[in-house]
Amino acid sequence: MTTSEAVEELRGWFSGRLPDGWFTGAPEIVLDREEVTVLGELPEPAAAEDRPEERSEAERAAQLAGHIDRFREGTRDQRIAIAREAEHRFGHKVSWGVTCGGRQEMFTTLSVPVMTRLRQPERRVLDTLVEAGVARSRSDALAWCVRLVGKNTDEWLGELRTALEHVERARAAGPTA
Repeated sequence: MTTSEAVEELRGWFSGRLPDGWFTGAPEIVLDREEVTVLGELPEPAAAEDRPEERSEAERAAQLAGHIDRFREGTRDQRIAIAREAEHRFGHKVSWGVTCGGRQEMFTTLSVPVMTRLRQPERRVLDTLVEAGVARSRSDALAWCVRLVGKNTDEWLGELRTALEHVERARAAGPTA
């Protein structure tokens, strides 16, 4: 099964399994080797729509944070049960997050160790980030670098992922050994 087919299956299963009204539409599903991330969009709280011209940005941010926290606490038991079902069925850990009013918050995520070999110039980059207080450790510095590259190359990485999906489909359509 290709990654895109797996994501489609996951999207369908979660869309059918999640309670009605949790999200404004189908959740976004992100899949990698270890984890399935379910990212749903919450409707903005009704209070956020009242007197928008009178609210400060701090008040709006606090309303959104409270709305997200209420959803997180109110759905915790159901999310855990759904995640267990999905983990048993699909063999991946499940992480949850939401977006609301332009704000994104992840409730659970995996932190997976990744082995890498770096030469001295690359290690010096990481050490500089640690010494400057940008990161607490080399591991944090490497994660920071990966996020920075991902942020600055979203379009290119998207094109690369699309190309990989085409390769996976071609492999799946070919003869089996």
